[in-house]
Amino acid sequence: MLDTICLENFGPLQSLQWSGLGRINLVLGENGSGKSFLLKALYTAIRTLEEYRRGDEQSTAAEILAHKLYWTFQCEKIGDLVTKGADASLSLSIDVDTQNFSYKFGKDTTKQITSLQNEVAPRSSNSIYLPAKEVLSIHSIILKSRETDKSFGFDDTYVDLARALRQAPRQGRNYKEFADARKNLMDLIGGRIEHDEDSGRWSFRKGNQRFAIGVTAEGVKKIAILDTLLSNRYLDTHSIVFIDEPESALHPKAISELMEIIVLLAKSGIQFFLASHSYFVVKKLFLLSQQYSMSIPVLSAEPQGWKKDDLLQGIPENSIINESISLYKEEVGLSLV
Repeated sequence: MLDTICLENFGPLQSLQWSGLGRINLVLGENGSGKSFLLKALYTAIRTLEEYRRGDEQSTAAEILAHKLYWTFQCEKIGDLVTKGADASLSLSIDVDTQNFSYKFGKDTTKQITSLQNEVAPRSSNSIYLPAKEVLSIHSIILKSRETDKSFGFDDTYVDLARALRQAPRQGRNYKEFADARKNLMDLIGGRIEHDEDSGRWSFRKGNQRFAIGVTAEGVKKIAILDTLLSNRYLDTHSIVFIDEPESALHPKAISELMEIIVLLAKSGIQFFLASHSYFVVKKLFLLSQQYSMSIPVLSAEPQGWKKDDLLQGIPENSIINESISLYKEEVGLSLV
């Protein structure tokens, strides 16, 4: 589990420290505030630790990291990730199960990272990044762009997810919380997605009916992705799941039910990082934190910098909450006219 985070001069994240992380961690902010950038920075570090020394992998951690940064942020050289105008190097330091992983490099770095320290034991678990857009409709296109064309377009978060989804479902007993979550996910969308190995196409099965993935609702496809990753055992109880805009393409009722499923999975051991600008996400997670006495750390992007709170202590004051209150006051004002 990720315990602490420290970043300096990492793109739009000029200086950020966040400690006391929980099973569910919420990052709030307006568009362009750096929420997704932060999740991708953490994802590249965690996936480096998971790919390092796995199987017959001979690459060093620095080589894996450089490759991951290059294909995730898709810049000409990884030195371009250094905050514009910064005199100091880019640096990232994280503690995973109290053990440290850190690195730094300057703006002239091309692909070789020379300063990296790692105390974290190789991880056998898989973590994943779920982007705001669904990937099932373009699954084969994503894989072709990287595995055949070797071209920019879909970053590593999309490619890793596409590769994870093509793993076949596994039979046998699953973790109880995973089985319960899968049942809840199926109830939420009314069916399940299936992959045909012969045609390479996805479809949505609802009862005895089967629908082409192209005519399946966007929100259904997003939720079905999580169900698939539980079904094929790509995720386990030590995985870390990064979700960008979990509210995207979902009805408020579905958002509420998805948050309940995330809490269920968090109780099994999975750690979540959610980047959002939805009042519904904040409000539902607040209610769940109160119901289960669960700490849910919150990091909010504000004009004066990053603000830390915890939903267990109440709903924090931030631009999302303030705008919701402002709209309510405007509505009350109109009703009194």
